[in-house]
Amino acid sequence: MSSASVPLHAEIPPPAIEEVSKDIYAYIQLDGSWFLNNTGCIVGQDTATAIDSTGTEARARAWHAALRTVTPKPVTTLINTHSHGDHTHGNFMFADSAIIASDLCRREVIASGTRAHALFPMIEFGDCPVTPPTVTFEDRLSVYVDDLRVELIFVGPAHTTNDIIAWIPERKLLFSGDVIFNGGTPFALGGSVGGWLEALDVVEGLGAETIVPGHGPVCGPPVIQEVRDYLQFVQETAKRGMSAGTPPLELAQSLDLGRFESLHDKERLVPNLHRAYSELRGERWGRPLDFQQLFTEMLIYNGNQPLRCFA
Repeated sequence: MSSASVPLHAEIPPPAIEEVSKDIYAYIQLDGSWFLNNTGCIVGQDTATAIDSTGTEARARAWHAALRTVTPKPVTTLINTHSHGDHTHGNFMFADSAIIASDLCRREVIASGTRAHALFPMIEFGDCPVTPPTVTFEDRLSVYVDDLRVELIFVGPAHTTNDIIAWIPERKLLFSGDVIFNGGTPFALGGSVGGWLEALDVVEGLGAETIVPGHGPVCGPPVIQEVRDYLQFVQETAKRGMSAGTPPLELAQSLDLGRFESLHDKERLVPNLHRAYSELRGERWGRPLDFQQLFTEMLIYNGNQPLRCFA
């Protein structure tokens, strides 16, 4: 079942909702590139719990409408896996729900507001009032949908400083947020390459059989190693570049990406290298980097063309 309430592009399919386990649904926005994230919903006897929202007003309304095709029950809880706008700008559609996230996620949603809008002038964001989480935790929290336990596990810094994953052990099903990208380039500008590799060890240890990634198609555990391989490639490349005194942008421009050439949003390599350089200098994981400057460098890497975004 799909929704056509969002901008249509010949290059990508419309969003679709699919049942990934009994009464558990994933809302998939392909191709998973900039601002095309995934969300989810767990339906109980009397209520429903949503996982993440979307990045524009139109997409938030489309996600809510798609959810209503699988259940009329009230959504009493929304879980945010992290603070980025593609996962939180649509929170306003669930303003009457308890919105659960990590402590750091709430702080970052409030601090960042809608500043990402300026980086994507080609997107019609619409009216997305900032709606931060209202229930927070530090390390772990169990949420129940009837008797089904959803374990929320803090794994940051990884993709961001504030990542959590939503693990449903009874179904061996994981909503990974952006700790897992399937088909897209991982993006560590706001997090940590080293921390992300540690987070992948946590994810792998759960024994998930089905993973709803933050971006890209529903997948299985082999994707964990694919993300790990890319991040290790970034680390190893950064070590060589730093030893040679090569700036991250220049290094990125000189690289043959090899097996990673097929990943979309390749320009993320530039901030990923900056993040790895920061960690090689001994700076703390998740230390803020110059967000605006690194987006400028991504545009340069991209041939001074706008970033590919169909949101």
